[in-house]
Amino acid sequence: MKALRSLTLVAALGAATGPCVWAAPTPAITSNQDPGFGATGHVEIVASIPTPCPSGIVVVNNRLFLTFPKHDGDHAGPVLAEWKNGQLSAFPSEKFAASKSGPPEDRLVSPHGMTTDTRGMIWVIDDGKVQGQPIPPGGAKIVGIDPATGTVVSKVVLKDTVLPGSHMNDLRVDLTHGPKGTAFITDSSFDGHPALVVVDLATGRQRRVLEGTVSVLADPGYQTVLDGRVLPFTPKTPTFPGGGADGITLSQDSSRLYYAPLASRRLYSLPTAQLADFSVSSASLAKMVVDEGEKGAADGLATDAWGRIYTTAADHDAVFRRNADGSFDLVASDPRFVWPDGIFADNRYVYVVLGQWTRLPRFHNGHDMRKPPFLIARMPIRAP
Repeated sequence: MKALRSLTLVAALGAATGPCVWAAPTPAITSNQDPGFGATGHVEIVASIPTPCPSGIVVVNNRLFLTFPKHDGDHAGPVLAEWKNGQLSAFPSEKFAASKSGPPEDRLVSPHGMTTDTRGMIWVIDDGKVQGQPIPPGGAKIVGIDPATGTVVSKVVLKDTVLPGSHMNDLRVDLTHGPKGTAFITDSSFDGHPALVVVDLATGRQRRVLEGTVSVLADPGYQTVLDGRVLPFTPKTPTFPGGGADGITLSQDSSRLYYAPLASRRLYSLPTAQLADFSVSSASLAKMVVDEGEKGAADGLATDAWGRIYTTAADHDAVFRRNADGSFDLVASDPRFVWPDGIFADNRYVYVVLGQWTRLPRFHNGHDMRKPPFLIARMPIRAP
């Protein structure tokens, strides 16, 4: 990926890719605004979105792309969009990213995580879940898009790997295994059945692995501190976003997959050669899992050009970096970092979505505690 040029305003991101524009222009919040007491690190706000709430993020050739899932609310806006000139533009088209009609397999229903591969293609995981509705056939799928042309270059519908309570949360695409690559997906699950999902992008062959094993499950007795409240993880009466396998990222050479449950401070890894091999049983894979130690309370994970792993840290309103030797640095802490979610890193910046998911009505007796706008931040990074 090309090095990103410095952005002074959010309007500098991107070139037009389609006629559909949603949401009125909103002034960008610039980096010279006072972030508030307790801020650490250099933080720039590169997008300020009135609604809906974003989740996944990638930046390709200076263009910012975001997903807007619907599992917590059937909003009116696009579910995949490019942010440019202070507006959201449905990407790659209004028909594909902003339509509520037509076969679910032919449009995006509720995309959550997104990533880029080593060729610069965008990959999106659509969990197919709209609040209050079952996942329709064809709704859960992997979609590959060429950002230069807006062409859908790949689409694999998830079938037998999807359970009624599945929440296909995030994904990474490994081009070193399989003729067209292999996708690794975290199913964090809405009903306590998390797993990793492996998909051969050439054939569509797919399977669930590690379900019921320690590395995809929430930590017993897990608790966190959010908005000044000490909150235990209680699946039957949740008070914050919690659950199983969620954050996911590849090593710089794609030889290992790193992942973590949402209600956990542990980081785990697996060799991708074995994970991509459908002849290796799930039980055998479970024996290959490496516990990489603590990494904080992370939702999103991302790897930079030097192989360092960035993790969000909701209970510290922060972003951490795990270095090659296993040590950690604080990249930034800021009171505006309310539940940092999707995260993306390249060779100049780490970007993070400030999703405010912990303030959803279902965690506050039906009261929506979120305070728009929803912000996208970035922090500069340098070679080690």
